[in-house]
Amino acid sequence: MGRLDGKVAIITGASSGIGEATTRLFVKEGAKVLLFARNEERSNKIVKDLGSDAQYFQGDVSKENDVKNAVDTAVESWGKLDCIFNNAGMGGVSGPIDKISEEGFDETVGVLLKGVLFGVKHAARVMKPQGFGSIINCSSVAGLLVGASPVIYSSCKAAVNHLTRMAAGELGEYGIRVNSVCPGAILTRIFSRGADMPEGMKKELSNYFMNAQPIRRTGLPIDIAYAVLWLASDESRFVTGHPLVVDGGISLGRTRDSIQKWNKELGEIRRRYL
Repeated sequence: MGRLDGKVAIITGASSGIGEATTRLFVKEGAKVLLFARNEERSNKIVKDLGSDAQYFQGDVSKENDVKNAVDTAVESWGKLDCIFNNAGMGGVSGPIDKISEEGFDETVGVLLKGVLFGVKHAARVMKPQGFGSIINCSSVAGLLVGASPVIYSSCKAAVNHLTRMAAGELGEYGIRVNSVCPGAILTRIFSRGADMPEGMKKELSNYFMNAQPIRRTGLPIDIAYAVLWLASDESRFVTGHPLVVDGGISLGRTRDSIQKWNKELGEIRRRYL
């Protein structure tokens, strides 16, 4: 018996990375999944692999009507909506804060914050009459830290965590749980600007990330998918308003090795002057 038997879910940004891994895991665990994504070729391949329990909806999360229509399509196809994973993302505009363009700001906020808000809004629209549902928003450890990612990306992810808590407080009385998941350094195409990542780049990034966190292995999309699975399942039925950090410990700051190095350097300085 699957952990999501009989459940219906929408996953945005489902054609690659965390979204694809979560889609495949959800179907394996018994859910019917609407893949919401822009990439038709990749999405149709996933649907072909998964069969009748998966369906593709082409759309852009920054456009409210697309999100509304995706939610309506899932309900029309399967009669209800148990879960939405607002996962679609992008690296977005970067650079010094005094150089950020209005166009780049609008595009980044459109996907990373507006898209999440629209997902919450239209999921709530159908979940409130049902009296149940799980809304899961993809944030990031960048929303918890300073200096981990570009300023607009980080600010949007911090806003997603607060939006999650606000929505959880408002929707709890209707039986709707709202949580966020905060990935750390996960090896996805976001680091190659949405393109397929060369094998050499994968290897170098893996080594870099492993040396920056206490758990010395590469974070993979499936690591986040399992966390989302728990939040979507009845196993987390008493959890709401929670930012679930899944990051191999990277948000803890210095690893043990770097702490030892820092202490050694500090000790050498102290010995020179004390």
